[in-house]
Amino acid sequence: MEAQKTALHKIHKNLGAKFVPFAGYEMPIQYSDGIVKEHLSTREYAGFFDVSHMGQLFIENKENLEVVLEKIIPADLKQLKINHSKYSFLLNDSGGVIDDLIITKKKTGFLIILNAACKEKDIKQISKHLDSGFKFDLDIKSSLIALQGPQAAEILEKVFTGVKNLKFMQGGEFLINKKNSYITRSGYTGEDGFEISIPNSEAENLIKFFIESKVKPVGLGARDTLRLEAGLCLYGNDLNEDINPIEADLKWAISKRRRLEGGFNGYEAIKKNIEEGTSKIRVGIKPEGKIIARGGVKIFSDEKNEIGFVTSGTFGPSLNSPVAMGYIKSNYSKEGSKVKIKVRDKFYSARVSKLPFYKKNYVK
Repeated sequence: MEAQKTALHKIHKNLGAKFVPFAGYEMPIQYSDGIVKEHLSTREYAGFFDVSHMGQLFIENKENLEVVLEKIIPADLKQLKINHSKYSFLLNDSGGVIDDLIITKKKTGFLIILNAACKEKDIKQISKHLDSGFKFDLDIKSSLIALQGPQAAEILEKVFTGVKNLKFMQGGEFLINKKNSYITRSGYTGEDGFEISIPNSEAENLIKFFIESKVKPVGLGARDTLRLEAGLCLYGNDLNEDINPIEADLKWAISKRRRLEGGFNGYEAIKKNIEEGTSKIRVGIKPEGKIIARGGVKIFSDEKNEIGFVTSGTFGPSLNSPVAMGYIKSNYSKEGSKVKIKVRDKFYSARVSKLPFYKKNYVK
């Protein structure tokens, strides 16, 4: 099957993008400046990302919509304010993560941002719980563009007046050439930034404005190094259907009310993990020296005792050192604990590290 292309594919090509297949799409992994420069430019100024491969699913309001969604999403949707967003999950019956997502309450319904590779199974899971009276739409007429970095608000304010007044995980409707865009102050880098759902017909002009404003395009490569420094999970690597949010050290994403009341898929397993603890837990791993521990590398307490595995690993340009995250037996998870990683049949020293590696700069 031929890979899909986003509405901005042509402009990526003109910007010198190198493409790779990703989640059924042909996506830029880097541009001519390279991953390190794209990464550092985002940390120091701003970078823009085409994330239109992700799913923008809108479910129209109907009586009991919040009640139905709370059966499959463990966020407190009843208390969520209009134009506010929450990080949450779709969970299976054993509490495993079908997908992690961002859900936003709008006046007319809920907007859910889904991971690209999970769109089909997510919609299938959601549809199982929505009767035929609920209307939902996967938006293919809008691009999703992220602008991230310390200057993001100042730059975007020149196009969308008032956007700088949004706080982290807040959103709102904004006009561009008399057409509606929906913007949230959020992102996947650890920096201040915005995600802009904009009509495809206006997306290219917005990108041209970013380029005129000296904002660099950023591909999947730097997106990965940025999110890993910030300790953010990548579905398929750090999360999957065999891992639940408590094991992933994401208990904070399940509201206190939902933890107490339950009523969602996998609640009993999650409640047990909260009360009794988990056998494994997600942690940061800091290799000593310059060795990079990629996903799949095994973690040992000594050269004979295997205690876990790496799920993501890279070189962190902001830290000038390798970083990784993975799962280890909970009794070895104390910050600063010495461990061994086995890379290409050789053992290297590393330490358990607190996440994130890089301090987040959200505007709250």
